[in-house]
Amino acid sequence: MNVLVLNCGSSSLKFQLVDSVTETRLARGIVERIGGQALCTYEPRHGETRKHAEPIRDHAGAVERVMRWLVRAGDGAGVLDSPGEVHAVGHRVVHGGESFRTHARIDAGVIREIESCMDLAPLHNPANLSGIRAALALFGEGVPMVAVFDTAFHSTMPETSYLYALPYQLYRRHRIRRYGFHGTSHAWLAQRYAERAGKPRDAVDLVTLHLGNGCSACAIRQGRSVATSMGFTPLEGLVMGTRCGDVDPSLVEHVALKEGMSLREMGTLLNKQSGLFGVSGLTNDMRELLDEEREHGDRRATLAIDLFVRRVKHYVGAYLAELGGAEAIVFSGGIGENSPEVRRRICDGLGWLGIALDPEKNAAVAPGAEGEVGVDGARVRLAVIPTDEERMIARETVAVLADRPAQG
Repeated sequence: MNVLVLNCGSSSLKFQLVDSVTETRLARGIVERIGGQALCTYEPRHGETRKHAEPIRDHAGAVERVMRWLVRAGDGAGVLDSPGEVHAVGHRVVHGGESFRTHARIDAGVIREIESCMDLAPLHNPANLSGIRAALALFGEGVPMVAVFDTAFHSTMPETSYLYALPYQLYRRHRIRRYGFHGTSHAWLAQRYAERAGKPRDAVDLVTLHLGNGCSACAIRQGRSVATSMGFTPLEGLVMGTRCGDVDPSLVEHVALKEGMSLREMGTLLNKQSGLFGVSGLTNDMRELLDEEREHGDRRATLAIDLFVRRVKHYVGAYLAELGGAEAIVFSGGIGENSPEVRRRICDGLGWLGIALDPEKNAAVAPGAEGEVGVDGARVRLAVIPTDEERMIARETVAVLADRPAQG
């Protein structure tokens, strides 16, 4: 079965075509700046990456552009003989609220429920719905489609993890609670770690760290999420590229009054101007901050890195306590996968928890590769596993259509 995976942002569409039997990625790409002169990138499994710009008005046009790439038309770049070789479509949907504890085959009722969650994810769900409607218009009802929710993996959290200590009626009236995000990534890491360990997923207790421009930690007991660092929105938790993570809520009012800022402007400050970028005053890119520290001894670059590392350590310790210990800590995301130095700093000083990084193993893990980076025989294993949300979405799509229990 060929599964087309679509991940729609407000002005972008990422895609992969996956052979679900072999889990082979046949092609992938992205259309950026939808609504104007779009930047298009297409990468077939066998062949050169192609990049160009063309006007694309909306997500429907972007999906049509994707299909023109995928279907062979004499230029050697296509991987399908006809659109009929797309057997299913899996859509990333950021927020399922409390309506979707698992993923769902898309029909009119599911679309209505996704619409009802728009106030919980106003920047994401409308774009996700645009992709769903575009795909339905192109493929019709003959091609089954599945909504795979970022929040679904965290629906197993107990009340003590997902409730805030606010008046309970706010939860009842407005669904104010922790939802968690990056769920597809954390589900993939748990599944892949279990596969590597030769165990069923429900036999592993893990702390998974998705560290990229957006960052989150997850405590996984018997393969299920029991706590996660992101909350009602993706702002809570770890220090991120431009997001502040955990702060005292009272500072919102204080800074707004001092700076004469509106609530909307405060939201922009916390989400777009904080984190690594805000502290360093330089960049949200961890690679550039490490370079600045190494080459120029930049104090604020070091400060941003140290704040980032300290917050990760805080959550590692909290989640090991939550779980009563764990089999492993798994690093993933652009930073977690590709920065041996950040992994080293996170693990430094945690020997008393049974965490011991092997410097040679840590340095030897190539970008994009899996590997063990802990000292042999240490109480807590340390693993690097690149995330693959698109492959997980393809897996979940097949599971839903086969009416099997969801893996995430």
